[in-house]
Amino acid sequence: MKKLKNVYIASIHQNAGKTTIALGLYKLFQERGLKTAFMKPVGQQFVTVDQQDVDKDTYLIGEIYHCRKKLKAMSPVTIGHGFTEKYIFNPQHDVLRNKIEESFKSLTKGQDAIIIEGTGHAGVGSVIDLSNAEVASLLGSKVIIVSEGGIGKSIDEIMLNKALFDLKKVEVLGVIINKVLTAKYDKIKNVLHQGLNNKGIRLLGVIPVDPLLSAPTLREIKDRLNLKILCGEKNLNRHAQNTIVAAMEPHNMINYLKDGTLVLTSGDRIDNIMVTVSSHLVTPGEKTQVSGIILTGGLIPSTKIIDLLKRSGIPILLSEDDTYTMAGKIEHLISKIQKEDKDKIAEALQLVKQHVDIDAILNSE
Repeated sequence: MKKLKNVYIASIHQNAGKTTIALGLYKLFQERGLKTAFMKPVGQQFVTVDQQDVDKDTYLIGEIYHCRKKLKAMSPVTIGHGFTEKYIFNPQHDVLRNKIEESFKSLTKGQDAIIIEGTGHAGVGSVIDLSNAEVASLLGSKVIIVSEGGIGKSIDEIMLNKALFDLKKVEVLGVIINKVLTAKYDKIKNVLHQGLNNKGIRLLGVIPVDPLLSAPTLREIKDRLNLKILCGEKNLNRHAQNTIVAAMEPHNMINYLKDGTLVLTSGDRIDNIMVTVSSHLVTPGEKTQVSGIILTGGLIPSTKIIDLLKRSGIPILLSEDDTYTMAGKIEHLISKIQKEDKDKIAEALQLVKQHVDIDAILNSE
């Protein structure tokens, strides 16, 4: 009987790029002719699908790879508000473990491989007796640790995580370094290869930082920050690649307008609104210079200005916050791949295919 390829993706912290790696590996496994399943045993952020709570990353994978019928098995445990506190006073260790094991058995029946996505570092989930190390041990998985670029700090944190996996007798298959600055790529790759090799750990890939993957769409900004839309709804899939606070004089502001710019300005700064629209409209046929405008302070321009904004096609969002509060929220917003982000999905797949040693993963015993 052919042995199941059982890969568990962990990381040294949240938002290191586990879902990007999972997306890419799933596709590459399929391209090698492997019937592949996906699972996220413990989810902290979830959506409601058909009256069931499903982890967000699981939902994304289910939509992209057309396995929605198995969503609940793919996301057996979701931790909602108050879940942890209830568990502490009424532990149900066996109940949760059984859910995960039953889902695993159901998903892997007739499959050649399964990709399991963890939640954060090796110890996340310990409070409910389901740390990544414990779950990987429970499912007999081999672990890939995802880390962001760096040398000393990365190796220190990788070793700290590996120690917990070692404690649970879970084999670490290797490490993927993600989001490495282009200018430091060759140095980071070379030094980490040697540094990890010194520790007996295999470097499975080094992925450069990709600005597209970190740029939220206007739709994501609207939904995550609960903003209202004034117009331009059909263009909400544009990416905000950089943001400017338009508090300066218009003749100075125009120097900061470039492709993919999101403009934050008070709704009564008609001068800056007009400069933004003019800059957008004077280059027809070229790349869109402005991805969107957020009008702040709960202020809305006159009807004539709104008509002009509608004709421009620029997505215009409305916020009750002042401009600088909104700028802070945008700065701290961490973009996640959405099912509508076809360009991001394609980019993620290409990055993994180009920079990860898939043969080393598949040929490991």
